[in-house]
Amino acid sequence: MRNLENNEQKTFLISRTDGIGDVVLTLPLAGVIKSYFPAAKVIFLCRKYTKAVVECCTDIDIILDWDELFRQGDCGINTLQTNKIDVVLHIFPRKEIARVCKKAGIKTRIGTSHRLFNWLFCNHLPNFSRKNSNLHESVLNLFLLKPLASSVRNIDFENIQKYLHFRVLNKYDNYGGTSVDKNLFNLILHPKSKGSAREWGLENFKKLIGLLDKNRFRIFLCGTEEEGKDFRKYLIEDTHDNVFDLSGKLSLEEYIALINESDGLVAASTGPLHIAGALNKHAIGLFPPIRPMNPERWRPFGTNTRIFCKQTVCNKCRKSAICECMESISAKQIAEYLSGCYRL
Repeated sequence: MRNLENNEQKTFLISRTDGIGDVVLTLPLAGVIKSYFPAAKVIFLCRKYTKAVVECCTDIDIILDWDELFRQGDCGINTLQTNKIDVVLHIFPRKEIARVCKKAGIKTRIGTSHRLFNWLFCNHLPNFSRKNSNLHESVLNLFLLKPLASSVRNIDFENIQKYLHFRVLNKYDNYGGTSVDKNLFNLILHPKSKGSAREWGLENFKKLIGLLDKNRFRIFLCGTEEEGKDFRKYLIEDTHDNVFDLSGKLSLEEYIALINESDGLVAASTGPLHIAGALNKHAIGLFPPIRPMNPERWRPFGTNTRIFCKQTVCNKCRKSAICECMESISAKQIAEYLSGCYRL
C-alpha cells in the first residue's frame, strides 16, 4: 500500500473502546497523525465513560461514543458515513466495530492480523503481537499506522510523548466537599484497580499514610463507591485529619480536574495513574515485573513519573491475585521518595 501524501485531506477514525489508561496511551497517535498529515481530521471512537479523557486531547476533532452508536438501529453506520471517514485504525479490536466500519464503506480499514475476524472486515493487516512484545503500548499503537506512514517505526517511547497534547480546562471550587491546599503537597492515593492490575495492598497504603507528615501532605483517597466500601474504613481509621475520602464522590471530569490541581498520585497500573503522567504530575506507579503487566509495556507518560518495581524475573503470581513482588515494594521507599518531591 502506498504512503499517503502529507497534504492529503483525510479523515482518520481511531477506535479504542477499552479502559482509561489504554485510551491515554493511545492519544499520542492522534498527534502523530496530525504531524504526518497536517490536513487530516481525527475522530476518536471510545466508550462513554472514557469520553472525558479524550476531551482533554487537543488533537481530536470529533469524539464518537460507541455506547450511543451501538444503540442506534444501524449500529452507527449512518453516523460513520456522515463523517466521511477514509481510514479506521482498530487499536482495540472488536468484531462488531470492525463489521460496522466495513458496512459503512470506510475505504482503508487497518487491524492486526492476529484477530481472525479482522481478515473478514479489514483490508490491511499489519503482523505484530502485543502479548509477546517488549515495546511500550503507545509505540505498539503506531504499528497500525505503518501501512500509511512507514517512517513511524522510528518513533520510540521517549519520542512519542512529544505528540501528546493533553490539557485540562475544568476547575472546581471543591471536590467532594473538600479542596486542595496550595501550601501543602496534595497527594492522591488510588488503592484499588477494579481487577485491571496487580494491587499493592491496603496494608501498604495504610503504612504509607502513617509515614507521611500531616503538616506537609494533604491526602485524598480516590476510587469508585464500590472500591471505597473496601478501603475507606480501614484507611481512614486512626489516621490524621489531613486525609480525605473522596471515593464515589467524583465524576471522571472532576477526578481529572483534581489530578490536575494536585501534586502527585500513587497507584498501580490504573487509568488515574496514566492521567497523572499525561499531566506531568508526580505519577508514582507500582508495577509487577511479570509480562505483559510490566512497566516496560505500561509505564505512564511524563518526566515526573517514577516507577517502583521489583527487579527480578518472576512468574509466581501469573495465576494468582496475590503478588509477592508488588507487596515487596515498601511503604518506606514510597514515603522517602514523596518527601523528596515535597522539598523540590
